[in-house]
Amino acid sequence: MKKLSKILIIICLISLNPMSVKSAEILQIKSSNTILVGDQNRNLTVGLFCVDVNENDELEATNLLKREFPRGSKVKIKPFGFKENILLAKVFNIKGTKEMTELLVAKHLTGEICPS
Repeated sequence: MKKLSKILIIICLISLNPMSVKSAEILQIKSSNTILVGDQNRNLTVGLFCVDVNENDELEATNLLKREFPRGSKVKIKPFGFKENILLAKVFNIKGTKEMTELLVAKHLTGEICPS
C-alpha cells in the first residue's frame, strides 16, 4: 500500500509540474487593456480581464504597463474566455508577483469591472 501511494505521488508530481515550461513574452502593449504576446511559434492578442480604463487615463495606464512589463518580459497567462476573437486573461510576470490588472487598480487608473 505504501509503495502504491509513493508511485501515485510521483506520477502526480511529474504530471502537475512539467520538466520544461515555456512562457510567453510581451511583444507589444497596444493599449491599457490589449497586449500582444508570443511564444516560440505563434502570436496572440490578449485583452486584460475585468479592465475598463477611463479615456483620460489611457496614456498613463499604457505607460505604466510598458514600464512594468517591458517588451520581451516573460509572462504567465491565466485565461478566462474569449470576446470577439480576443483571449480575455489575467497576465502575470513570470514570478507571479505582478499582475497587470492589479497594477492598474493600485494606481487608481481603473476599477475592476468584474467580481474577483
